[in-house]
Amino acid sequence: MNKMLITEIWTIAQTNHGCVVFLRPVDSEVAVPLIIGQLELQSIIIGKEGVEMPRPLTHDLILNVLKSLDLTLRQVEIHSLVAETFHARLVLEGTDHSESPLSLDSRPSDAIALAVRAKCPIYISAAVVKKTGIPLDYFLEEIDKAGLSPDDEGEFNESAHFHGLIRQLNQAIEAEEYEKAAEIRDMLIKIEKLNR
Repeated sequence: MNKMLITEIWTIAQTNHGCVVFLRPVDSEVAVPLIIGQLELQSIIIGKEGVEMPRPLTHDLILNVLKSLDLTLRQVEIHSLVAETFHARLVLEGTDHSESPLSLDSRPSDAIALAVRAKCPIYISAAVVKKTGIPLDYFLEEIDKAGLSPDDEGEFNESAHFHGLIRQLNQAIEAEEYEKAAEIRDMLIKIEKLNR
């Protein structure tokens, strides 16, 4: 059976190809990047921050419909990656589905927007994390080192290959080339182990 890990939204970033939501499995040092559209990003932020809108947005409407049908969003699951596309499902429960919950296919961005409103858990497959997860340190190091110049010993220049790989990793994520990103991630891990 596919093991599911509970996650949290680690951060949201803007890129040339759209917005990226980074989901981080709890107590893990990796994050899974999901490219989403601007409208989905706005909906996630509105739901996460609990902003009251004068009229219900689409995700609010969906939850209202579920409530009127006596259904509750129990959890959302990002369960697979097929042809570079993440697949998710909504897990619903209600009086008619007490024995086995109802499962509906969903885009991950919509699932996340619903989850932050319903305050329900977001799960991700361990296999998806293994395939697409990127160590948090690489993002933090890239941010910290951006704009820094080489020191007198040229240490920054000696690690130019490492930083080039980080740039390639970020480009692969922006282009939604997750298998390539995973290969680069593995190379970075090997380099880090050699330097210990």
